[in-house]
Amino acid sequence: MPLAPRLLLLLATSPVMASHVHAQEKFLDGAYGNKDGCAYANSNDAMGSEDFFLLTDEAVTSAASYCGFKGPLTRKGDSFATAVTCAEEGEGGEMDTKLEIQRTGKDYRIVFEDGMQWGPLKKCK
Repeated sequence: MPLAPRLLLLLATSPVMASHVHAQEKFLDGAYGNKDGCAYANSNDAMGSEDFFLLTDEAVTSAASYCGFKGPLTRKGDSFATAVTCAEEGEGGEMDTKLEIQRTGKDYRIVFEDGMQWGPLKKCK
């Protein structure tokens, strides 16, 4: 077998590569947020809002924090669970935690392991 196909086969079966693929898996049919979160998703400008929440395939974001998905998503019916690394504005460093992305009708709700909740988050237009 030529080198290129062997390299691709090795990368595709590598545990590190497999974990990376799962972490980037698309599980949403678009961005979800509150009114200001959807405005941010469409313009990439928070417009000074202190009240925005946004859920994408990569992270959950608020006016003061960013929580990037760092592990594979575990499906629970229409909902998901995953580990995240969060950074808060004005804080030095990051915090690892877990959260659930709960489907509630057509919307999502984010529930952190400490009980904090964001939502409901509606599909952005």
